Amino acid sequence: MLSAEEWGIVRLSLLVGGTAMLVTLPIAFVLAWALARWRFPGRVLLDGIVHLPLVVPPVVTGWVLLLAFGPEGPVGRWLAAWFGVSVLFRWTGAAIAAGVMALPLVVRAIRLSIEAVDPRLEQAARTLGAGRVRVFATITLPLCAPGVLAGLVLGFARSIGEFGATITFVSNVPGETATLPLAIYSALQRPGGEDMVWRLASVSVVLSLVALVASEWLARRMGRGLHVL
Repeated sequence: MLSAEEWGIVRLSLLVGGTAMLVTLPIAFVLAWALARWRFPGRVLLDGIVHLPLVVPPVVTGWVLLLAFGPEGPVGRWLAAWFGVSVLFRWTGAAIAAGVMALPLVVRAIRLSIEAVDPRLEQAARTLGAGRVRVFATITLPLCAPGVLAGLVLGFARSIGEFGATITFVSNVPGETATLPLAIYSALQRPGGEDMVWRLASVSVVLSLVALVASEWLARRMGRGLHVL
């Protein structure tokens, strides 16, 4: 059984992961659409920038976020001047770090699903008089929905497991930024914390496994439904 403190850590992790995906998904879809359907100068560079968090050390990503969102950073100054808020040492900052680290996985899954849509189906619908919005809503989006769902769930699993960028950007503040991986790290540093490590690590594995299995099951179910249609 988890203690009240450990349940709080789990709830915080779910909040951070859910918020990260809520904000990241529309951005990831636009980027995936641009990379899959548009041809423009700098496309390869954009692709590299999107996937950069996968290859650079997470600490570097956290440091860049700290420069951008810190009190003297361009985004941090803007948030303070216009809204009087700061994301440093806050769960919102942890959600930003998690979203940035998960973005490449979400973009890649959505991009592959968009590229798998047969353009001839869209062209046929346009020939029959359907507008761009209707074609997107009734053909493109339903066909790529399994990839979008897979990217969303995979990104969520990645978000709740984020460590390096989070601890660099917003530190390890109990009750505010101490998500599952940060809480496990803290428990490892103190005597007698092994039991807590086992419990939180088990929760992390279960959450990740459930997310992956749910993603595969829903994608297959939606794929069968589209095949029947």
